Amino acid sequence: MSHPAVASSAASPRTAASAELYRAADYCAEESVGYMMKRIVVSIVHQADKKLDAHGLTSAQWGPLLKMRNSGPATVVELARWCVVDAGAMTRLLDRLEKKGLCKRVRSTTDRRVVQVELTPEGEAAIAEVPAVLADVLNAHLAGFSKSEWLALKSYLRRMAAAGEAMRESA
Repeated sequence: MSHPAVASSAASPRTAASAELYRAADYCAEESVGYMMKRIVVSIVHQADKKLDAHGLTSAQWGPLLKMRNSGPATVVELARWCVVDAGAMTRLLDRLEKKGLCKRVRSTTDRRVVQVELTPEGEAAIAEVPAVLADVLNAHLAGFSKSEWLALKSYLRRMAAAGEAMRESA
């Protein structure tokens, strides 16, 4: 019989919730995976920001730039969804990036209602070092992990993300 914490990836969010891995009677915030993940994210962002300061980028700014570098021009909504922010916040961020000359808005030639955001040559140059910085920061946070532990961790996090997405979609 398998342990509830090691449920198959086919387990539904309801099945996982019924495992009752947390109980109100002995709940400790410092032991919650949410609290631990938040601390890790804050640490990663802080370390990345320190290293990217020399390149004139913040954690909020490199996200959409990296997305455009990897996937090409995108709409504000697509960038907002990828960066997990609302479209208004993304528009304000893109305004700042455009003022810095790192991206530009281009109206679609096939549908005049659609505006794509694309990197400028300056944006390409600014984002060039970001993958190396992020790899260094993440590797430092994963010091002591074996490759199999790293792969398992990514698998667990994907399952948690999928469970959260399923709950959001069913609401």
